[in-house]
Amino acid sequence: MSVNEKNLPQEAASCCQAVADLSKGSGASKASSGVRGRLRSCASLRSLLAGSALASCATGALAQQAGSAAKLFTSTEVVISSMVVGALGATLLSVLWLVRQRGNMEAETQEMRSALIDAQQQISKYQALIADKNRRIIIWDGAGSSPEFLGQLPVETGAPQQDREFLAFGRWLRPTSASELDRAIETLRGDAHSFDMVVETHRDEILEVQGRVSGGKAFVRFIALNNLRAELAELKIERERLQGSITLFHSLLDAIEQPVWRRDTTGRLTWVNHAYSDAVDATAPAQALDEGREFLGTIAREEIRAAVTPASPFHDRISTVVHGNRTIYDIVDVVATSGSAGMAIDVSEAESVREELKRTLRSHAETLDHLATPVAIFDRDRRLQFYNQAFVTLWGLGISFLDSRPDNNELLDRLRGENKLPEQLNWRSWKEDALSIYQALDTKTDLWHLPNGQTLRVIATAHPQGGATWVFENLTEQVDLETRYNTLLMVQGETIDHLSEGVAVFGPDGRLRLSNPAFRALWGVTAEQAKPGEHIRAIEDACAPSYDRADGWRRFGQMITNFDDERPSLQGTLELYSGLILDYAVTPLPNAQTMLTFVDMTASARAERALMEKNEALRRADEIKNDFVQHVSYELRSPLTNIIGFTDLLKTPGIGPLNERQAEYVDHISTSSSLLLTIVNDILDLATVDAGIMQLNYEEISIDDLLDDVAMQITDRLHENQITLEIMAPKGLGSIIADPQRLKQILLKLLTNATNFAPEGSTITLACRRNGADVFFAVSDSGPGIPEEMLSSVFNRFSSTPRGGKRSGAGLGLSIVESFVQLHKGDITIDSRPGSGTTVTCRIPSAVTFHTIAAAE
Repeated sequence: MSVNEKNLPQEAASCCQAVADLSKGSGASKASSGVRGRLRSCASLRSLLAGSALASCATGALAQQAGSAAKLFTSTEVVISSMVVGALGATLLSVLWLVRQRGNMEAETQEMRSALIDAQQQISKYQALIADKNRRIIIWDGAGSSPEFLGQLPVETGAPQQDREFLAFGRWLRPTSASELDRAIETLRGDAHSFDMVVETHRDEILEVQGRVSGGKAFVRFIALNNLRAELAELKIERERLQGSITLFHSLLDAIEQPVWRRDTTGRLTWVNHAYSDAVDATAPAQALDEGREFLGTIAREEIRAAVTPASPFHDRISTVVHGNRTIYDIVDVVATSGSAGMAIDVSEAESVREELKRTLRSHAETLDHLATPVAIFDRDRRLQFYNQAFVTLWGLGISFLDSRPDNNELLDRLRGENKLPEQLNWRSWKEDALSIYQALDTKTDLWHLPNGQTLRVIATAHPQGGATWVFENLTEQVDLETRYNTLLMVQGETIDHLSEGVAVFGPDGRLRLSNPAFRALWGVTAEQAKPGEHIRAIEDACAPSYDRADGWRRFGQMITNFDDERPSLQGTLELYSGLILDYAVTPLPNAQTMLTFVDMTASARAERALMEKNEALRRADEIKNDFVQHVSYELRSPLTNIIGFTDLLKTPGIGPLNERQAEYVDHISTSSSLLLTIVNDILDLATVDAGIMQLNYEEISIDDLLDDVAMQITDRLHENQITLEIMAPKGLGSIIADPQRLKQILLKLLTNATNFAPEGSTITLACRRNGADVFFAVSDSGPGIPEEMLSSVFNRFSSTPRGGKRSGAGLGLSIVESFVQLHKGDITIDSRPGSGTTVTCRIPSAVTFHTIAAAE
């Protein structure tokens, strides 16, 4: 609104005055112009209240009062005047209503201010009641809101005054109280679970903490207790602590292996641990209490009851029976006004250990007596308690003197008097320093240079229970060894310098310790570049023109400077740009050093490459030979089969009769063809074995049937050579799982070989026996035998020995036998002596699986 509320009455009054002037009919022109001006101002007020219900009323009033002035104004001015009068009326009413409402609002505001002052006074009163020095309240409004703090706790409680520090309970409360309070507050804010607890501060002050939820807010109040409540809280905490201690001690006593018990004033058992119940053969402590099972006998219990007093507990060893064994226990029993308690400690093992310790000490004494190092042991009175034979030999003292247990001081004086100790400028001071070991905490070590030229390292060690042990280590030989060692180092350096192998030794820091001329010559570096102290990176740079591969010197550097506890060795070969081939070795040395050695293997490597190339050529030639043999064998078998078939056809009567010579030629053709077919089949079998494609078809074979079948198939050959076959096999050999065809081939070739070398009219033997799953076949003949120098080659292919045999073959029979036996996972042996015949034995295990593929040899 553009018109100020305070000016509305004045405007309204001016408008009314203008209307009055018009109604009086003042006709002056000046007056009429003034009236028109005031009416225009009233028109502007009318426009502010346009549309109001009061506007029409005001317009009517103005129209009646301005009737007399109608002659002075036009119709337009009359309308404007009516509107101004209506607006004026509405404005007066609105002003009256606004003034009334403003008065009401001022009255209500005054009442609210009075109520606010009263509420603030009450809040201040409540805050004064709450925020005292004996309590503090923390308020949380919602899960994510910041806490509000009211009040403070006394300074002597140890509680921080700052709000942020106060919430760090672990800093001013005991750990147990702080953890319990954190959990309680978390439960209060999360699940609205109230709590009451008592907490302790680090200053041993007691606080009562109450947690409540009200109006969606969580309140935690800390109260510093007064004397009586604090005392009750302390008693409560002490009671809980004592209960926890009793429970803890019960758990501890229940977990130990020693029987523990407690009795009331009448001597009845009130508590026992598991060890007690186990000792009295009870399933649980409750059973031992219910049944009153006693650990000790009646007499022992009466002795304890008679001897024990509150001031003098019972402590003695008593034997009792536990699990059927007599055991010695160390019994401790105490009595109080509320009853008694006891514990039994098994000392049987301790007694055994004590006796074992005595035996061990005697054994150690015997061991020390056999040591080559002189040892003397003195007791707490500094008297000689033990000495070994080496001590007697070193100092040459009499046994009677040593057995008299001389004092250590007396012993030193005796040795000095016999001129056996090193000369000292101040003998008394030296002796006092030597005998100070009895008061020393650490071992003392000294060197004694004796007049006889010996050097001793004297090690004196004090005993915890008193006394001391003196050990005299003879370093004379060690000094000589060091001298010789130094000489050896010099010789070794000269030797390394004259080696043909390159040698370089590096320290753990990667710096060169030494190198020989051969190393520098192989790598083409100068003595200045490979001088001691050069880092391996500098050596790598110097050797880069000869060999610049990442797995070379860089790898050597990594191995030399690593910090692994176990340093591995490394070997390999390098080929330099110059064509030299070097065998290198990285060898860890003591003191974290590493040695590199390089050997010129150029000639050997070239020879090796030539041999490898030749071997590869031989291997390829062997493959070509096998392929050729296999191919030719298959090509030969087809025409041989045709020849054998046509030969058999010529023998049939249907073709026509043959004369005697033709029949003889046909028989020769048939025999030679069969022999050639056998050779071809043998070659094919060997080629199949070599190719690794031969399969064994396992079947369950009756051994008796196998022997009969083999004997029938060899009958013609036996008859032809006038040989008798004797089969030696016990009854009930059972069966074997093997390839029947290959097994028959093995036996037939062995028998054929035997008939070839057995003399006419003799007997060959086929023996068979069984040992578990293994079946042994042995073929023996009484032929000329095999010389010892030929036994190693009888299984070689194409190794034929026609001497003493009726027929000479291709030399494949025994080779095939060996291959088939090995396919059966068996083995073959041969026993032969010149003039005593030959025995070939095959071991064929009974197979578990029924399918095996021959592996290539």
